[in-house]
Amino acid sequence: MPKAVNVRVTTMDAELEFAIQPSTTGKQLFDQVVKTVGIREVWYFGLQYMDGKGYYTWLKLDKKVSSQDVKKENPLQFKFRAKFFPEDVSEELIQEITQKLFFLQVKEGILSDEVYCPPETAVLLASYSVQAKFGDYNKEAHQPGYLLSERLLPHRVQEQHKLSREQWEERIQVWHEEHHGMLKEDAIMEYLKIGQDLEMYGVNYFDIKNKKGTELWLGVDALGLNIYEKEDKLTPKIGFPWSEIRNISFNDKKFIIKPIDKKSPDFVFYAARLRINKRILQLCMGNHELYMRRRKPDTIEVQQMKAQAREEKQQKQMEKAQLEKEKKKREVIEREKDQMEREKQDLMMRLYQFEEKTKKAEKDLQDQVQRAMMLEQERRRAEEEAARLEAERQAALLAKEELARHAEDQQKGQEQLAAELAEHTAKITLLEEAKRRKEEEAESWQLRAMEAQDDLIKTKEELHMVMTAPPPPPPPPMYEPLDDNSDSEENASTNSAELQTEDISDHRYEEDRLTEAEKNERVQKQLKALTSELAHARDESKNTQNDLLHSENVRAGRDKYKTLRQIRQGNTKQRIDEFESL
Repeated sequence: MPKAVNVRVTTMDAELEFAIQPSTTGKQLFDQVVKTVGIREVWYFGLQYMDGKGYYTWLKLDKKVSSQDVKKENPLQFKFRAKFFPEDVSEELIQEITQKLFFLQVKEGILSDEVYCPPETAVLLASYSVQAKFGDYNKEAHQPGYLLSERLLPHRVQEQHKLSREQWEERIQVWHEEHHGMLKEDAIMEYLKIGQDLEMYGVNYFDIKNKKGTELWLGVDALGLNIYEKEDKLTPKIGFPWSEIRNISFNDKKFIIKPIDKKSPDFVFYAARLRINKRILQLCMGNHELYMRRRKPDTIEVQQMKAQAREEKQQKQMEKAQLEKEKKKREVIEREKDQMEREKQDLMMRLYQFEEKTKKAEKDLQDQVQRAMMLEQERRRAEEEAARLEAERQAALLAKEELARHAEDQQKGQEQLAAELAEHTAKITLLEEAKRRKEEEAESWQLRAMEAQDDLIKTKEELHMVMTAPPPPPPPPMYEPLDDNSDSEENASTNSAELQTEDISDHRYEEDRLTEAEKNERVQKQLKALTSELAHARDESKNTQNDLLHSENVRAGRDKYKTLRQIRQGNTKQRIDEFESL
């Protein structure tokens, strides 16, 4: 029995290992991979490997894996990557796993600087990347430093700005907070919608020459073929949409493209090696097929996938709404709990105040009782003194009468008796005055005793009310309303492919597209704010050639789709002539 061959396939987020037979074809291995990953949108993907000469190429599905020039290793190494890119990610990428793999691949291209991204866009994309990984920003969970170990920005962008890693984190965190409430899947889609507007997104570049021998770049992407000058991969100079091309072929290093317009000459260029032309042909055929498919009604399979994706999204939205509802309920319960705790503390404080007030009232009552007793004693003493004085007065009166009776009989001692009488009279007067004062003093003490008695009664009544009155009821709880609602060189050096263009409508609607920043006012404002914010920290001396080219395009008001309209102007013959004159 033939010995099994070990194979390792690396996706953007996993490593898969298989054991295949020497007779296993590329398609059989590919089918095994997509089944394991769970991909149904298989037309975008391919298996990439490094050949014996160190070049990356795509595995041919119709040939045995063992017959292809895969670098001899154990296990054999393959990368599962997107080979073709959609025109509009939001309309074409259906499955979440497809969206995720595209997101990771586009992100890697941007971070490695294979796809040029301006600084302000890089920071905004980084914030969507953080939302896709961490979900909503949470101050308690996402402490300072939570992004320091994350790879979020191209090295070029960090080098061009005088900002520390902590300062970069602060800026990205601010925009992370802006995405609160956004599902992770939606953050991935927002990343891709902005990323697809980058000029180098989804473009495969090849070194070519025209008949004059001028070195140029050929860009192959989902929308057609574009020609770039050697120093500028951002701004194509000439463009040919797939709908203008009827046949693609090559003979050795010469590549020939036949336009639909029979009056136009063939579009001819030269590649450095035969194997490059083979790759160009493969990519042209695949991109053209997808270009035409997108302009026809969806197949039953795609319709079913879209319906399933809609159902899954609705289900997730319902689950999110339910989670939000539960979250709000929890927040209301927490608020009620806090309110009750505050009310409890308030009642405890009031009870303490009542107790203090009661203690004070009891002390005041004791003071009043003590004072009343003292007043009563003073009153009694005053009454006793008044009685004594009255007795003395009565005695004096008796003495006076007795002296008067003896006045007639004692003529001889009249002067002495008169003096005694006067003395007794004066004494009586003084005693009467003293009695009067004592009576007034007794009356005063009597009034004060009565006032003290009244105060005592009032104090007792107040104390009784304090002790018997119920505490005031707590205020009603506050509720918030809830809403329920490569290959080895082959013997044959000639290949040709006929491209079908009939039975489709609206070949070139891509020329009317707007970038996400133009369509979405929120993204437009975010990019404008980031541009202004980063300008203060920018070191212009570290600008790259692509930075200068991008700045010039912005100043001229150009973007990816405006440039596309411009480079496709004129008929096919005019553009081929322009290519030959470069």
